[in-house]
Parts: sequence; structure tokens; C-alpha cells
Amino acid sequence: MPKTKRTYFLSDAHLGSLVISDGREQERKLCRFLDSIKTEAEAIYFLGDMFDFWFEYRMVVPKGFTRFLGKVAELSDAGVDIHFFPGNHDMWTFGYLRQELGITVHEKPCELIIHGKNFFLAHGDGLNEKGLGVRLIQGIFRSKTCQFLFRIFPPFFGIKFGYNWSRHNREKEVAAHYYGEENEWLVQYAKTYSQSHSVDYFIFGHRHILLDLMLRKRNRVIILGDWISLFSYAVFDGETLELHQYDEA
Repeated sequence: MPKTKRTYFLSDAHLGSLVISDGREQERKLCRFLDSIKTEAEAIYFLGDMFDFWFEYRMVVPKGFTRFLGKVAELSDAGVDIHFFPGNHDMWTFGYLRQELGITVHEKPCELIIHGKNFFLAHGDGLNEKGLGVRLIQGIFRSKTCQFLFRIFPPFFGIKFGYNWSRHNREKEVAAHYYGEENEWLVQYAKTYSQSHSVDYFIFGHRHILLDLMLRKRNRVIILGDWISLFSYAVFDGETLELHQYDEA
């Protein structure tokens, strides 16, 4: 009986970020990882914020990421099933990634059955997050009217503004850390959701922490870390789900 191919999950590379010292090498490392799994990957799920800023104008997309986009296109053309969940930094994709790379774009969190297991997949932003400021920013970012008005700005100014906004927010953030089971809002969201839904695995990005937490006997929460300093991913072989960090050595 042939061995089941593996399904991979990763998030939060923030490609193009102005606070990453060597963005080119970071992108190369991500591509080396993708190249290393190309023969055993059945599917790859990118769970958001793979780009630090992404906004598609009608005839313009942000420059850069040539290696990453080319590698994704190569894997897609080779038959790997690739999925992309927009995060809070790269939610403004309006068809380019789907059309050019042949990947599936999920605009919202969703449940998927993978080899008989029920997965709940989401980037994680907006799920149970508290605070008026958070909800206000999310409402602006997702507003069709605001997206239309943003397109009025020439791409040079719009894209430059996006990267600088992201850098400003990143520089004032404290280092990501785990708040504990009772205070981690994605864990609390998973607990509430699982009261009315049968889910084997919750997988989130967004938080830039590594977490593998068993909620119940068959109910786990995975937070994927990032591809900035942790270089982490989850892999499902049809029977078990494991969280790893990429070690080229």
C-alpha cells in the first residue's frame, strides 16, 4: 500500500518586512524548505501573513518575492495542492495569486477534512481578539469602500505607506509570548468553538509563538510560530500531526 503523502502548514513569513535584516536570505531559506518537501508534499497550507504587505492594484502588485512566488508556482504546476489564507498583513488579494499560481485562496476560516480528520484552519486575527481599536482597524481593512479609496493613491505611495505602517507597528510590539491557556484568545476561541463542532485539530498563525496544546482527548490547538526567527511548520502524515522547526543541518 503506497505511503500517504504529507500535508504541511506554515505561516507568518512577512516577506518584504522592513524590520527583517536580511530579507533575501530569509526568502531563500523558505524556498529551500519548500524545495526539500516537494516530493513528499500532497498539500501545503499557508495560513496568512506570508507577505508583510500585499495589495493588488488593477494592473500592479508589490514587487519582489520572485523566488517564493516562482517556487509556489513550480509546486502547484507539479500537482501539489496549495492553499492560501490571507492574514491581516496580506488580505488584499483580489485574484492574482489564484490566477497566476493556480492556488486556492480562502477568504475566511474554514473546516476541512484531511485524511479523515477534521481541521479548523485560520490565520487567527479577529478570532476572539478584544479591544475597540482592534475591531476598528479590522473593519477599515476589510471595508470595500476603504479598499476602493486606497486604490486611488498611486501604487508607489500606497505600497510604501503599507510597508512603513507595518514597520511602525512591528517596532512598537513586545516580543510574542504565550499568555497561558486561560488568557490565550485563540485557545479560548477553540474551546468555545469545539463545544458545538467536532474538530480534531485547530491550526492558527498570527501569534508568532509555537504551541501544541491538547484540549481534550482528540482535540488539539496548534499555533505555527513564524518564518522570521522560528522557521517552524506543522506536518500531517495522515495519522499524526507534528510541529517542527526547519533545520538545514
